[in-house]
Amino acid sequence: MLLNLLLATLVGAGLAIPAQAQSKAGWADTFTVDKKDFVSAGSNTYFLLEPGYRLKLEGREGLSRVTLVITVLDETRIVDGVKTRIVEERESKNGKLIEVSRNFFAFNTADHGVYYFGEEVDIYKDGKVVGHEGAWESGKNGARFGLMMPGEVALKARFHQEVAPGVAMDRAEIAGLHETLKTPAGKFKDCLKVAETTPLEKGAKEYKLYAPGVGLIKDASLVLVEYGRLEEK
Repeated sequence: MLLNLLLATLVGAGLAIPAQAQSKAGWADTFTVDKKDFVSAGSNTYFLLEPGYRLKLEGREGLSRVTLVITVLDETRIVDGVKTRIVEERESKNGKLIEVSRNFFAFNTADHGVYYFGEEVDIYKDGKVVGHEGAWESGKNGARFGLMMPGEVALKARFHQEVAPGVAMDRAEIAGLHETLKTPAGKFKDCLKVAETTPLEKGAKEYKLYAPGVGLIKDASLVLVEYGRLEEK
């Protein structure tokens, strides 16, 4: 009875509860989904997990020009018993590669959510790999998969994208549902605004915008300049 009352209160407050368990801090960090419902490709309104899809964002961080290229690869990997899709992110600063990550995602056919199972990270300096900070994998060292993008979004919903204690604990709060942004790639309406924080860095907060049918169009100071499938380039 008490549990039902609590759930009713949370739903009434606009929090997305389906297939999620709220942590003590109010952030969903355990997702009671059936692994049999995971597939390595699929899309919801704000996240396209389809091989060949690519986003390119650019912007400035201080005096540096930063470029981020995100590509859904035609590669998969079994992580924590689930066949995941590899999404590569390549970040450059002033034309020099500074980081490459290979991220593991899976689409859930039951709730249409995109779940995050970990990442491999290579940090570069002067063309050489100098570290792997932030790497984690669901099912290892106490890490569990998180929710990257819900199939249905609700204002003020809070959830962990990463659940790797002491390593990667990014979490997201839905901060807006109808944002508009003009970018070099076009003007986008009815965008999803997400505020990202982590308990590992107190006070740190970044905002991202996702456009319907496109995906990420703004990441902090970076904005979308190109998008589409590789065969269309």
